[in-house]
Amino acid sequence: MDPGSFSATFPVPRGPTLPTLSVGIPGLDADPALCLKCRSAQLLCGKPVCPILVRYDAFAKTLPMVEGREFDGSSPPGLFVGRFGYPKVSVGPLLSPERGDTALYDTPEEWVGRSVEEVVAFRTGLVRGTRPLRVMDAERPIPYLEDLQLLAIASDSADAAAEFRRPPRAHLSLSDSVPPFGPTARIERFDLEVHRVDQHLDRLTSDTDASARVAVTELYQRGVRVSRIQRAFSIGTLGRHGRRRLVPTRWSITAVDDLLSKTNLDAVRRLPELSEIEVVRYTALDNRWLLVFLPGAYRYESIEAWYPHTLWNPASSQVVMMGDHEGHDGRTTYASIGGCYYAARLATSEALLRWGRQAGVLVLREVHPGEILPLGVWNVREHVRRALTERPTPVGSLRELAGTIGEFFAIPFARWIAHSSLLHAAKTQRRLEEFDPSLAGPA
Repeated sequence: MDPGSFSATFPVPRGPTLPTLSVGIPGLDADPALCLKCRSAQLLCGKPVCPILVRYDAFAKTLPMVEGREFDGSSPPGLFVGRFGYPKVSVGPLLSPERGDTALYDTPEEWVGRSVEEVVAFRTGLVRGTRPLRVMDAERPIPYLEDLQLLAIASDSADAAAEFRRPPRAHLSLSDSVPPFGPTARIERFDLEVHRVDQHLDRLTSDTDASARVAVTELYQRGVRVSRIQRAFSIGTLGRHGRRRLVPTRWSITAVDDLLSKTNLDAVRRLPELSEIEVVRYTALDNRWLLVFLPGAYRYESIEAWYPHTLWNPASSQVVMMGDHEGHDGRTTYASIGGCYYAARLATSEALLRWGRQAGVLVLREVHPGEILPLGVWNVREHVRRALTERPTPVGSLRELAGTIGEFFAIPFARWIAHSSLLHAAKTQRRLEEFDPSLAGPA
């Protein structure tokens, strides 16, 4: 087994085009009539809210506004690059049938504090146009892709008109591996009117001598939102001439989180070390986060505990735990828990820079059944960011930390420490300043 990862278990409407339905929810394979028996009244799948109704209600509001092949509305701005068929992928704009300011529909930084139903409504409220393109086309874009690249650097919602091959159709997938998305159709014609572009994005798009890493870092340091950087990176507007590519949206999100957190950590490793244990507690969307900062040099670990009837643990009667960690110098392999690892690392690296300290960082997350749908990596990045707007609470000792973890989580401390590299090291290794206080760094 990779020493940086582990897994363990223990007990504990109506519209013009009706959505097609593919189902992957707990118990349905054993009993195909489960949903019919339940009809959302008994919640036999174990979820606190019927995921079918949440998505169907969202579609019911969008579909009547996109009845035909002709479309007229706005883009938040937003776009999507698929990953299936790579290096030939589906690429297209995200379009709202509403006119005006629709930026909220594709700005996850603004979704903290929103309900699951609201977030699903934002995602399913956008029609997704698609057209197959090769990833190399970013270097010599056809007019359609040029419009999408212009859309990616827009600073405000853009007016858009489109003609689809057929009326957009909603695909009501209940697979826990597929995030909610709106009606989709092959796009034949796309007209765009961008009113204003972001000057920083515009300048870096025109700079074909700057590497993607340099461009992404500069945009971030100038205050451009991470979601906007990810969008520009995905559609191939950043990087040196000859190196620009279309990057599937899912990959671009994690790539930008990874790149930016590494840049932050280069500076964090030069900061004074934290001298005491500190913690932050946070709860949102039936997720519980406990963020622990340990004295000493930088290292990082993220552990997730998924309860039965949650996204990645739909059918088991056991709580499933997974985690990854890295030492002071980082890691060279992809984290087994995926994009959430890098999203939380970015959020915590930002906090360490603000505080002017390096420390061991431990992100503990319990996911309870109230998270009924996959919402995206933003859920981790933005909620950890929000949690860390508050200064952590000092904890006097590892024993006191154990009590804090036991009080906040349903999973006992013994389970966490059994699967945590950082907690195990904190328990078994003593630091030099414990023997000689004069060796301790500044408080």
